[in-house]
Amino acid sequence: MGQASPTLARSLSWPHLIAMGVGAIVGTGILTLIGIGADKAGPAVLVSFLIAGFVCACGALCYAEMASTITASGSAYTYTHVVLGRMLAWMVGWSLILEYSLVVSAVAVSWSGYAAPLLHDWLGMPEILMRGPHAGGAANLPALLIIVLIAGVLLIGTGKSAAINMLLVAIKLSALAMFVWFALPHFNAANLQPFSPYGFGSTMGPDGIERGIMAAAAIIFSAFYGFDAIATAAEETKNPKRDLAIGIMGSMLACAAIYTIIALAALGSTPFTRFANSPEPLALILRLIDQPFAASFLAITAVLTLPTVILAFFYGQSRIFFVMSRDGLLPRGLSKVSGKGAPVRITLFTAVVVGTIALFLPLDEIVAMANAGTLVAFTSVALCMLVMRVRQPDLPRGFRTPMAWIIGPVAISGCLYLLFSLPQNTLLWFLMWNIAGVAVYFLYSRRNAKRVLAEEA
Repeated sequence: MGQASPTLARSLSWPHLIAMGVGAIVGTGILTLIGIGADKAGPAVLVSFLIAGFVCACGALCYAEMASTITASGSAYTYTHVVLGRMLAWMVGWSLILEYSLVVSAVAVSWSGYAAPLLHDWLGMPEILMRGPHAGGAANLPALLIIVLIAGVLLIGTGKSAAINMLLVAIKLSALAMFVWFALPHFNAANLQPFSPYGFGSTMGPDGIERGIMAAAAIIFSAFYGFDAIATAAEETKNPKRDLAIGIMGSMLACAAIYTIIALAALGSTPFTRFANSPEPLALILRLIDQPFAASFLAITAVLTLPTVILAFFYGQSRIFFVMSRDGLLPRGLSKVSGKGAPVRITLFTAVVVGTIALFLPLDEIVAMANAGTLVAFTSVALCMLVMRVRQPDLPRGFRTPMAWIIGPVAISGCLYLLFSLPQNTLLWFLMWNIAGVAVYFLYSRRNAKRVLAEEA
């Protein structure tokens, strides 16, 4: 007799999913990437936001159809497994592991940057224990601490952690609304000139930095993804065929409006050269317009609410690991769940992986690899949607992508264009990561997956 596959508890509805999506999308992207994007594109970073958002919206429509059709956890990995086969699914899952690990670790390090001064002033924590070796310290303990705390929240149970997430998202949005309230009265159209100082394409400048609207869009793309974490919640959603599509598209539309308003307020109130590449651009802008209290409130809010981003991506990472483990592509013992329906082993394993990265490794030069992994996953989802339209056109779908044969190819071509707009070093490291993934697949995962299928037969 075959072994029964472990299942997860269904405890989520569409408000939880929209909050999870907004919590994942609105975070490091607008709090820090607007400064990096402004450095690469100037005021034309507004166009970069629109391009990245449009490509991501096309991807979101494809995701919504696939999530409402294949209502199982695993997101792009599961869709690729069902439609295109195990080998391609492994490569997509391998890319998702890269994306989620780097995002969780990067946001944890970003959170540590805000929290470190408070820990030093209030608790006397030595600075050497709040920076990794690349920054002259020993280890980034605050980054590890927040990862451990988020892991603990997830182990409480998904329903309770989703409720906590909704509260933190509300606090975050109130702080961003406060930024707009103070910044908009200082809007000056002269701050938007020259509008596009670095041109459209991604070109290398004399300082060795790639700039241009597309160079900024390739990085800013990460400011929009996060809705894919919703798709990993399929098996824990009460009504997945309806709620997944609402959660994905609702969070995308909400975040597109939020980003447009905040970017206009930021670029119009302050010349971009004054906050470009700042680790805290929105707080800096508030200080530059003589709002120190509001700047402090925004910084404290970032400390309180950036964990929502970690929560959403940690959740997605653990569920990707869970499904790949259940399929035998990773060790099967990792997919066991607790009595409450929470995957304890995989959550702890994820905490070890992302905690180690955040504790020691320099992420500033390789974080773009997270985008590379995401763009590959989005391309695969759009391709799966088109293949399913041909293979099973009459299959019941909870959501159907409008103008699928326009939206799908636009999503694929847009993602590939953004992928090749990333820095050359990023593409080289991403190639090496995938070569390693192929080796792991043929040396372990393929054989183990066949054994698991035989046991379940």
